[in-house]
Amino acid sequence: MPHFNPRLDVLGEGPFQRLGSLFEDIIPAANREPVVMSIGEPRHPYPDFVGTVLDANRHLYDRYPPTNGTAEFRTAVAGWLSRRYHLPDGMIDADRHVVPLAGTREGLFLLASLVIPETKAGKRPMVLIPNPFYHCYAGAALAAGAEPYYVPATSETGFLPDFSTVPETVLARTSLVYLCSPANPQGAVASLDYFAGLLALAHAHDFVVAIDECYAEIYHREPPPGVLEACARGGSDITGVMAFHSLSKRSSVPGLRSGFATGDPDIVARFLTLRSYGCASTPLPVYAAAAALWRDESHVEENRVRYREKFDDAEAALAGRLGFYRPPGAFFLWLDVGDGEAAARELWARAAIRTLPGKYLTGDRADADNPGERYLRVALILDRATTAAAVEEIARVL
Repeated sequence: MPHFNPRLDVLGEGPFQRLGSLFEDIIPAANREPVVMSIGEPRHPYPDFVGTVLDANRHLYDRYPPTNGTAEFRTAVAGWLSRRYHLPDGMIDADRHVVPLAGTREGLFLLASLVIPETKAGKRPMVLIPNPFYHCYAGAALAAGAEPYYVPATSETGFLPDFSTVPETVLARTSLVYLCSPANPQGAVASLDYFAGLLALAHAHDFVVAIDECYAEIYHREPPPGVLEACARGGSDITGVMAFHSLSKRSSVPGLRSGFATGDPDIVARFLTLRSYGCASTPLPVYAAAAALWRDESHVEENRVRYREKFDDAEAALAGRLGFYRPPGAFFLWLDVGDGEAAARELWARAAIRTLPGKYLTGDRADADNPGERYLRVALILDRATTAAAVEEIARVL
């Protein structure tokens, strides 16, 4: 009989497995094409040049790609970071501060294995996680032997976790904190001052800060600040800081599986060592396409316009209803429907619209109500006409 790692038993089913169980006894409305708005998989058109670049570099599929990527890719990434976040010259070195990833999820998960020790303050380490959260964070913490500590991110806290409320006994055991900005699912954006407060807390208690910025290029008005920008304002010290980016949302190429992590060069070096043992390297033609995408801004601007138009339609259908608000970033609606599971079942049964209960993105705490229980996450990832019709149906049904 095989022997399994018992830590994985704690994980339980992921949000989409739970969603399948929620719907298994429902036959959706007859004569309706299912509309899938439960998963954050962009369906916008991606630039035509992606195919052109892949084809022009197809002869490189006969080579093993290097773990640290290509110089062209790292240079394109470093250049984009410097432009996007107004970083001082030399703050991000393409060879020391960038590690390529097969999408951000790989890196966010692996980071926990790199930075979580066996013990901290003589006890099992802890990982601070916003609640709600991307399920990868909790899985990474548990797989690395740490204990997740869920910090509520509710309307009362501006949908960002208030880390200043974390008890000193927990901070003493904390090895890592995850934060997503713009947030999944609420779309809240951390300010430079917010980042500065988190960094000060991390330095005081010696833990690593991991900022998931995969939605950074999808915003309503102002570009969301980044953690590297906060570091630059504070003197450019990036010790213990890692930021994660991906082309999946920015460029609508989730199938390309290309992202990167950047920050503390010591963590980057260990990342490269770990990836050399067990991680799939990105094919060289993909690196070429990714570099071209990081150098181009026009397709990103077009992408933002499409999301803004869909939020316009959602606002027209839902303003003043179901707790609708227009988030400053990302592409989700976070609707207060009273009971997320009941609302999801109703939408699937009556309108064949597939959404995700907020409860499936949260962790339970004995001393606090589940912050996702009342909510429903709706991903505005489809074309404008389909999305507009769907949000009108959501308003009608709920």
